[in-house]
Amino acid sequence: MQVKKNNLKYINMIKKTLMLAVLMLGVSAMAQERIKIDGVAVVIGKNIVLNSDVAKFKADVEQRSEGKIKISDCEMLEEIMTQKLLAHHAVIDSLIVGDSEVNSKVEQNIQYFTQQLGSLEKVISFYGFNDEADLRKELGGVQKEQLLIQKERASIVEKIDVTPEEVRTYFKNLDEEGNLPEFGAEIELSQIVLNVVPSDKEIKRVIEELNQIKTDISNGSSFKLKAILNSDDPAVSSDGQGGGGLYTITRESGFIKEFKEVAFSLDEGEISEPFKSGFGYHIIFVEKIKGRERDVRHILMQPKISNVELKKTQTRLDSIKKDILDGKITFEEAVFKNSNDKGTKHNKGVLMNPDSKDTHFDLTRMDPSLYARVSSLKSGEITDTFYDEIRGGDKMFKIILMKSKVDAHTASFTNDYVKIQRLTLQKKQEESIEKWAKEKIADTYIKINKDFKDCSFKKNWLKEK
Repeated sequence: MQVKKNNLKYINMIKKTLMLAVLMLGVSAMAQERIKIDGVAVVIGKNIVLNSDVAKFKADVEQRSEGKIKISDCEMLEEIMTQKLLAHHAVIDSLIVGDSEVNSKVEQNIQYFTQQLGSLEKVISFYGFNDEADLRKELGGVQKEQLLIQKERASIVEKIDVTPEEVRTYFKNLDEEGNLPEFGAEIELSQIVLNVVPSDKEIKRVIEELNQIKTDISNGSSFKLKAILNSDDPAVSSDGQGGGGLYTITRESGFIKEFKEVAFSLDEGEISEPFKSGFGYHIIFVEKIKGRERDVRHILMQPKISNVELKKTQTRLDSIKKDILDGKITFEEAVFKNSNDKGTKHNKGVLMNPDSKDTHFDLTRMDPSLYARVSSLKSGEITDTFYDEIRGGDKMFKIILMKSKVDAHTASFTNDYVKIQRLTLQKKQEESIEKWAKEKIADTYIKINKDFKDCSFKKNWLKEK
C-alpha cells in the first residue's frame, strides 16, 4: 500500500534530513562568504537561507527517501523556514544552550565524520575548512542552532498529550482514507555475551612493559617516539588527532570515562600509572594545560589473546546454549548467571533499539551483519555461537535469541496501539507547531526572494493577508 506524501513518517524524515544536512553542509558560519556567489532565498530574523541550501536539502531528502518523496523547491523552502523561525524565537525567548551541550555534540559529529572519511585531515579538506579550529567553530554554530530549535519545539509541545479517543479517531480517519501505515517486519532480540579474557600472565606482561616505558620517558626518552613504536592506538601514525599519541581534550570530549578521569587528575608534565579501560591498558602524559583544554599523549597496549582463550570461551558458550536447548536453564537465567554485557545483563539480555528507545527493531533496517545472523530465525530460535569485537576494544562470543517476530503488515488498532498512539501524538504536536508558526510569522521580520514570490505556501510567509 502506498503511503501518502504527507504521512508523518515522511514529515519526520524531512526534519531529520534537514538536521543532518545542516551539519554536513555547514551553512551558518560561511554564509557571508557564500552570499557573494549565491543568491539569498529568504531572511528570517537574522537567519539567512541560500538558494543552494534549498537545492541541496531537496536533493538529500529525495535521496534518503529512496525516491518516495518528491518535494518542490517551494515545499523545501517552507520546511527550512519553519526551522529558522524556531531558531529565531528560541533566541527571543532566551532559551539557554550551554557550552557543554554544544561541545559534546561537536565531538560526536567530528568523530562520526572522521569515521566516515578516515581521518580528521580528510574531514577538514573535504568540507573546505582551513583547519580544525575552523571546523569546530562552524560545527559549534550549527549545533547551537539545532539545540535551540529542539528546545523551542519542546517548549511548544511539552504539555501536549492524547486521549484514547483521539487515538481511536486518528486511526479511524486513516482507515477511511485508505491511508493506514504499513509497518515492516519487527523483531525483539536477546543476547548472551562472554568476553574473551587474556591470561593473568599476559596482563602482567603488558603492565610491566608500560611501567618500563614510563621509566624510560622519565629518564629522557621521547614519549612521542615511544608511542609510535609501542602504542596499539590505530591513530598513532596519523598526522591529526592521535598522531604520536597526542590528543587535545576537554571534559566534554567523547573519550571514555577512565581516560578523562586520569587525564584531568594529572598536573602538567606528569605521567600516570598504567590503568585499564575497555580498550586495554594505558599510560597518559599531560603535555600542556590550556584553560579547559589539555594536550595529552598516551600509549595504549592491548593484551594479546591466545587461541586457547578463544576456544575456551567459545566452548563455554556452546555448553550454555546446549543447556538452554535441553531445558536445564532458561535463556533469561543464563543471561543473569553468565553474560558479561553490562547493558543487557540486568534486562534479561534484551537489546534496546537506540533510535526508537524500545525493544523492537525494523528487520529491514538493521545492521547488515546482524541482519544476516537473525533474519532467518523463527521466534524462540537461537543463533550459533559467533565471534564479535568492539573496534579496538573487547573481544567476545555471542548467541542471540529471536525473542519475538512480527511479519510486515498493515496497521492494526489492537495489535499496534502503541505505535498508533505515538503517531497520533506526533500529529498533534506537528499541528501545534504549525499553529505556533502561523502566529509568530506576523511579528517576525521575513524577506523572501522574488524567485519564490509565486510559491503557494501553507503558511502566510508572504504576509499577503
